[in-house]
Parts: sequence; C-alpha cells; structure tokens
Amino acid sequence: MAQKTSVTKMIGVGGFIALTGSMVATVYGYPTFATSGFALVFYLLLAGIFFFLPTALISAEMATGEGWQLGGVYKWVGTAFGSRWGFVAIFLQWFQITIGFVTMLYFIVGALSYLFDAPIINSNQLYKFLVVIAIFWFVTYLNLKGAGFISKLTSISFTAGIILPAALLIIMAIIYVIQGNTISVTMNWHTLIPDFSQVKTLVVLVAFMLSYLGIEASAVHVNELSNAKRNYPIAILILAFGAIVLNIFGALSVGFVVPVDKIELNAGIMQAFEHYLTLYNIKWLIPVSAFLLALGAFGEVAAWVSGPIKGLQTTAMDGLLPTRFKKINENGVSVSLVIAQGIIVTIWAALLTFGGTGGNISFLLAMALTVVAYLSMYILLFITYFVLRSKHGDVHRDYIVPGGKFGRFVIPFLGLLMTIGAFIISFFPPSSLGASEIGSYEMILIIGFVVIMFLPHIIYHFRPNKKEITT
Repeated sequence: MAQKTSVTKMIGVGGFIALTGSMVATVYGYPTFATSGFALVFYLLLAGIFFFLPTALISAEMATGEGWQLGGVYKWVGTAFGSRWGFVAIFLQWFQITIGFVTMLYFIVGALSYLFDAPIINSNQLYKFLVVIAIFWFVTYLNLKGAGFISKLTSISFTAGIILPAALLIIMAIIYVIQGNTISVTMNWHTLIPDFSQVKTLVVLVAFMLSYLGIEASAVHVNELSNAKRNYPIAILILAFGAIVLNIFGALSVGFVVPVDKIELNAGIMQAFEHYLTLYNIKWLIPVSAFLLALGAFGEVAAWVSGPIKGLQTTAMDGLLPTRFKKINENGVSVSLVIAQGIIVTIWAALLTFGGTGGNISFLLAMALTVVAYLSMYILLFITYFVLRSKHGDVHRDYIVPGGKFGRFVIPFLGLLMTIGAFIISFFPPSSLGASEIGSYEMILIIGFVVIMFLPHIIYHFRPNKKEITT
C-alpha cells in the first residue's frame, strides 16, 4: 500500500488520549451496565481483561511497526492478507459506526431535552430527527478542519464532558455511601458472579464487550501524534486501564441510587445526577450536568467521524475508491468522503427514528448488524496479529505485547476466543421479540450479514486501480 501523507498538524499525547478516550470512554453506557447490579463489576473486568486489553496491546504493537503507521486496520490486515482484506477490515470498521452515530446522537438529544426542559425534542419523532441531523452535520463541518482541530475539540469535550461528569458522579456516590445511605445494589459474592448457564447472561456479556469497542480506530492518527513511537503505547495503556476503572465506578454510582427496575437506558445517567444533586441541595447543577454530558457525547461523535474516515481516505489514495475521494482539502481531509458519510448517516437516522421506535424489529436488526459487522472486523484483526508475528516477525516494533512468546500467543488468543464467542451469541434473538418475529429476525439478520460481508468485495472488484496493492 502506498504510503502517502499530507501536511497536518501534530497531536500531542494529551490530545491523542482525549481523541481516543472520546471513542471508548463514555458515561452514557453507565445505566446499561447498572441494570446488571453488582455483576457489572464481573462483566466489565472480564470484558476489559480478556477483550479490551488484548485489543489495545496488539493495536499498540501493530501501529508502531515500521511502515505500518498509516492506515490503521487497512494497513495491518492488508499486510497480512492483501489489500482486498485490508479494505474489508476498514469497511467493516466504518460501516458499524454509520449506525452507531445515531445512538450517540439520541443520547445528546436526551441530554438537551433535560438542559432546555424540552421533552418534546426527545419524544416527537420529527423534532428528534431534525435535531439529530442538525448536530451530525455540524460535527461533519467541524471535521473538515482536520485532526488537529478535532483533537483540540475532543480535549475539551473529553475533560469537561466525560472526565468531569464521571468524577463528579463517583465523588457524590462515595459521599453517599460514607454517609450511610441505603444503596440499591446488593454487593456480595453471589451477586458478583453471574449464572453463565443462562443464555441471557451470555447476551449481557456481549453488551459489556461492545462498550470497549473502538480503541484500535485511533491508530489512523498515529502518524499525526508527536513522538508516536514512545507516546502511542503509553496513551493506549492509560486509556485501557482508565476506561475499565471509570466504567466500573461510574456504573456503580448510577446503580447505588437508581433501582434496576427504574433505570431508563437513555436517561439513567441524568436520573442519577438528579438524585444526587437534589439530595445535596445543588439542583441548579442538573442542567449544567446535562450540558456537560451532551458535550462529551458531541466529542465522541466528532472523534468517530474523523477515525474510520481517515482509514478509508488511505484506501482512496491507493485507488480502491472512485477518484473524487482522493482529493483532500488544506487540512488533509477528503471532503467527498465526509459528505458521503453524512448522507448515509442521515438515511440511517431517518430509518431508525421513524421506523425503529419501541421494540421495533427494524431497530433491533440495525443494532445487531452493527454488532456482527464490527465483531467480524475484530476476528480478522486478531488473526492478522498472529500472521504478522509469523510472516513479518523481523519488522521493527517500538512496542511489543508483553510476556515474551507466551504472552504474544495467549493474550491475543484469549481476545480472539472472546470475540468469536460474542459473535456467535450476537445471532441469538433478543428476548423482547415475540415468538412470531424470531424466524423473520434471524433470517433477515443472516441475509443482512452476508450482504454486508460481500459489499466491500464488490466495491473492491470495481475499484479504479485494478492492480493488487503492494504491502
């Protein structure tokens, strides 16, 4: 694959941590975690140790390999299996987020409805859709300013919209417990360990794994990171441990004051803030909290807009996409790619908003397709690591997965097993579906998955550059 770069502003290690942290460390997942009670600690540790850490470690090694810094998963998988599969990997990474954007934007709308005391923008489908697309296209416009600008934006949003609210929530929860208040979480050995003989338990584990997806996506910015050889592995490890700790204590903070049967998945974080702030007579902070949480989610959307698109931009430079996508602006951004993504997300937003309310099968299918597409990419990613270790072991890496040969086998192997298990479980129909809907759900999901997997191959077949890209 051709190594082509553009003049871009360098990102400091703090900015890179914020950019990546905005993709993997979010507070709006706390209510979902809290619905599992004290078992959330077990789930988050299991998914964090056996999936998130392996992903972070192999990503750090591959991103610091000599000549592998540009292109992220496209470069790594392409080096191992050829440009066709490299394109498949980056396509899957990008495809899943075109749907994932909508759920992030829904959270922002919910927070804004608290901020402006305007529940209608969250309950009325038309208003909700208009706010969603307005926010997304504004973020799309901001991304045209390049990675340097986005890293500054996410530095602010990460600190003010993720770290600050999470810290405030956790501090209030600690004070709440110290004061001897009754908590809604039963904490003992029996409630810590889930019953893995139940299919429902396995499905819940997949949900926790999904909260850790995305740490590899920031690797496309490694060539813009100052002193990347030293700073990239440090940033990734800080983020891995930080995300695990914040998720555990943040989710417990919600669970302490909001009973499981009362938790609203879209507004649970505001339920917790409202409870704590009312108790401590600082209710005026409720709208402030809503604003900060919306800012954090806004930064996450901005980070994801710039991540996978950067990888697709590399494929365009290699001639795998129409020529118009090669053209970049003065900030090193492909305007055509960013706009094309915006159009696709707008279509998804319309389909999910007007056709996916309640437990509608279309909404559930869209989410399931997101999951299986992204997990397919992760399976390919872990296999790629083993191939690169076997066939390109002589390539210099500034960071190497710890533990010697044993660690370099066991750590990614455990991650691969967890990912394969989650992939299989993702095809189980959700319990909210009626008996008459299960057959249609499974058939459409399988057909949809096959189509998604074939689509990048079709695009690759009709690529402008018919030559196999050398890696």
